[in-house]
Amino acid sequence: MIFSYDWLKEYIKKLPSPEKLAELLTMHSFEVEEVKKTGKDFVLNIDILPNRAADCFSHWGIAREISAILNVKSQIPEVKITENKRIKAKNFIAIENKNRNACQRYTARVMTNVKVSSSPQWLKERLKVCGLQSINNIVDIANYVMLETGQPLHVFDREKLEGNKIIVRFAKTGEKFVSLDDEKYDLDGDILVIADAKKPVAIAGIKGGKGPGITSKTKNIVIESANFDSQLIRKGSRKTGLRTDASLRFEHGIDPNLTETAINRVVYLIQKISNGEIAAGLVDVYPKKVFPKTIKLNLDYLRSLLGIEIKEKEVKDILKRLGFQVFGSKNLTVKVPTRRMDVSIPEDLIEEVGRIVGFYKITSVFPISSLVPPKRNLDIFWEDMTKNILKEGGFTEVYNYSFFGDGEAKLFGYNKKELIELENPVNEEQKYLRASLIPNLLKDVEKNFRQFKEIKIFELGKTFRKTKTLEEKRMLTGLVSGDSFYELKGAVDLLLNKLGISDIFYDQYQATPEESKYSVWYPQKSAEIKVGGEEIGFLGEISSKVVENFKIKGKVVLFDIDFEKLQKLCSEETIYQPVSRYPAAVRDLAVLVPHQTRVEEVLNKIETVGGKLVSDIDLFDIYEGEEIPGGKKNLAFHIIFQAEDRTLFSKEIEELQNKIIKALEENPEWEVRK
Repeated sequence: MIFSYDWLKEYIKKLPSPEKLAELLTMHSFEVEEVKKTGKDFVLNIDILPNRAADCFSHWGIAREISAILNVKSQIPEVKITENKRIKAKNFIAIENKNRNACQRYTARVMTNVKVSSSPQWLKERLKVCGLQSINNIVDIANYVMLETGQPLHVFDREKLEGNKIIVRFAKTGEKFVSLDDEKYDLDGDILVIADAKKPVAIAGIKGGKGPGITSKTKNIVIESANFDSQLIRKGSRKTGLRTDASLRFEHGIDPNLTETAINRVVYLIQKISNGEIAAGLVDVYPKKVFPKTIKLNLDYLRSLLGIEIKEKEVKDILKRLGFQVFGSKNLTVKVPTRRMDVSIPEDLIEEVGRIVGFYKITSVFPISSLVPPKRNLDIFWEDMTKNILKEGGFTEVYNYSFFGDGEAKLFGYNKKELIELENPVNEEQKYLRASLIPNLLKDVEKNFRQFKEIKIFELGKTFRKTKTLEEKRMLTGLVSGDSFYELKGAVDLLLNKLGISDIFYDQYQATPEESKYSVWYPQKSAEIKVGGEEIGFLGEISSKVVENFKIKGKVVLFDIDFEKLQKLCSEETIYQPVSRYPAAVRDLAVLVPHQTRVEEVLNKIETVGGKLVSDIDLFDIYEGEEIPGGKKNLAFHIIFQAEDRTLFSKEIEELQNKIIKALEENPEWEVRK
């Protein structure tokens, strides 16, 4: 915002040099971007923050700030006008405000027998310094007072207003408007206009129209000083592409009580410069008056917040210098002038005091406080740990929308009575709250398969179902593309072990015929994940029907774990188990068993016979193919032999391996393949 140094000097006689003034304002929360000499004057480009626009987008406003900072009286002129009592303003013009929310106040005055001519040189120079062109003395005075007070004004040729009436209303769709600079605009119902009895004569708060513009023949004028809704002006300015000095001020909000002060200042200057008579009375539509706010201010709280000791007398003096009225002692009652729209709570007043004292004078002090560690949130703790373990294992976390559609519901066999349907879904593909994380993860694979050879992703999120009540459950689901069953099983083992969970085993999943119809899992290639006999999730290959539906080429293996159950089993306690100093030996063993045989049965038999010398058993393959007899499947295991106190001899390992084979073949339906 541009300010004239000479103009400010009219209000404050003992003004520091332009450079010192700029430094002073900067020290008290105003940023002066530039000080530049223009002719005989100096220009100060001051960055006014939006919260101070209401009172500081004007020379009067900045002068008040300078006088408060310097602790000197400003000489802002009091406006006294001489009216012609024989002529009444209300006989010349009537105001009709059709939307009181859009126009909070509309004030008008009438002048007769004015003489339109060129402006005096001092007025032209003032406007030029502030970036405005001189037009004629009447229009120039309106612009001058806007720069002086912060209130935009507009002047109409009264003889060109149809019906002797001004109407504040919204434009009609398709209504035409021609501005003062001959630009044509198509209006609509969102744009507020000032109209006479027939047509728009101005876009409210933005631009005047050519019709009733001031010319050399103008004798009688109507001056407008109004207060418009800031959001409406902003919207109108954006729609029309017009951004003016007036719209800039209205967009930030202006004190409604300023309209009268500004309009009186205009008619005073017009009478002084171009003669003319002022009709008696204001035509003023002000349905809901704005009164000063009252705020309670506790001085002990002020000192505590600022962190300095400041006397009551100094606090009162600063507030009075800023234009506030102060009553009481210690617990002060402060009346806030309506132009200070940024002040509404005690902290605002405290900021004002600190600003004038000078924040730079307040010594920085380290805060004194006791640091109390927050209570651990176990939900967040175990979630974070789970995510970190999987990320360390090469997985990428994804976040999907919490919805799916009819296609997924049908494919996965959900009963629609179980699903929670949205009242206003974004689209049909997001019709229900998701009952599982699996469908959206498979969509992720579908979208990314072309760009990546391998996909390893997981999601930890909520699922929703409708049973007797609305059920909300956290699930942990992850997948790997390709034939990677054992890689994924290893990742699950790693996760559970690092979460402090033991007694883990995998039980082959046997789906019922009805479940098989809609099962996401590939038959005979999936298992229940169990901990201590309790099922916590599933691990397996996704069925070809589901994979083909998502247009995924190749295999996808997936784990789906109930995180609510998992979290209850997590523990930070670990049992120390020293690593054996002696080498391990690995032997492979393949067993042909009936189709319905569970892997757990074979594992239990091997563990029982092997005893302590079998340190681990890994299932690495389940095969059902052309070479395998009908109704049979081949289970392949790695058996790891290791002792804690010695190195096992080959003969000892072979004997134990043969003992295991013999025990397995005691079941006539089991055959160890050699």
